[in-house]
Amino acid sequence: MVTVIDTRERPRHPEKAHRPETEVLRKPEWIRVKAPGSAGWSKTAGIVKEHGLVTVCEEAGCPNIGECWEKKHATFMIMGDTCTRACAFCNVRTGLPDALDRDEPQKVADSIAKLGLSHAVITSVDRDDLADGGAEHFARTIAAIRKASPKTTIEILTPDFLRKDGALEVVVAARPDVFNHNLETVPSRYLSVRPGARYFHSLRLLQKVKELDPSIFTKSGIMVGLGEERPEVLQLMDDLRSADVDFITIGQYLQPTRKHHKVERFVTPDEFKAYETVAYAKGFLMVSASPLTRSSHHAGDDFEKLRANRAARLGRA
Repeated sequence: MVTVIDTRERPRHPEKAHRPETEVLRKPEWIRVKAPGSAGWSKTAGIVKEHGLVTVCEEAGCPNIGECWEKKHATFMIMGDTCTRACAFCNVRTGLPDALDRDEPQKVADSIAKLGLSHAVITSVDRDDLADGGAEHFARTIAAIRKASPKTTIEILTPDFLRKDGALEVVVAARPDVFNHNLETVPSRYLSVRPGARYFHSLRLLQKVKELDPSIFTKSGIMVGLGEERPEVLQLMDDLRSADVDFITIGQYLQPTRKHHKVERFVTPDEFKAYETVAYAKGFLMVSASPLTRSSHHAGDDFEKLRANRAARLGRA
């Protein structure tokens, strides 16, 4: 007798199933977003569904989905909806992923052309099961977008390609306009927040992008409210500047479920403003720091500012 397992019945986060539930703090008044449902949101949702694509907007439960999709901005998540890592903060499904969809790069490119995006953001799940971590798939997606929508600038948000020799070089050779890889949190929180990753490996990854191609903008982001201390955040800024990172994003961590890492505290808007001021003083070309800041929120507008800021700095040199 053959037993058929319905994968839809599998828990989204099997590794968290037996964890004790944590307290979910009440959100302060400064974290409020409009529920999705506008005509623009519906059109974007229709295009995503038509091409059978996955977006991090949906999978990660981004609070800005209503605003972004209304403006026809979506962050495409390639290589499936199942991640091989099990970070304590993330709402993306974990488990053994399916095989890569070889047609996905073209599907993403077609959707971007149909949406008329001037700036596209492409991210992915971690694919530790693949020999190159999905590097070639990233490169093929970038190439397909360039062909289908030549005027679109491309931002990628990649995994860390841990123990995947040569993978980074493949992605950089495809020449995205922005290479983003998030540190997510300060080193002292890695064991409890991001146990499958290594802080200094991620830092070195960003530094190596600049060594391979100095023309590519580099970007990284962190969440606050996970138990980090202010001096640790300031040291992380110094670490990123030492790696010549151009752009830092800082946003409030929001707990997806009671099984995920708890919110230790809600950082105030004034504290975010102070982080922004310090980050600019440390030499970042671009800083986005607010409770609702996310890696790809306002990415197109931020890219234009990033490019203008680099030109202005070079003009003063």
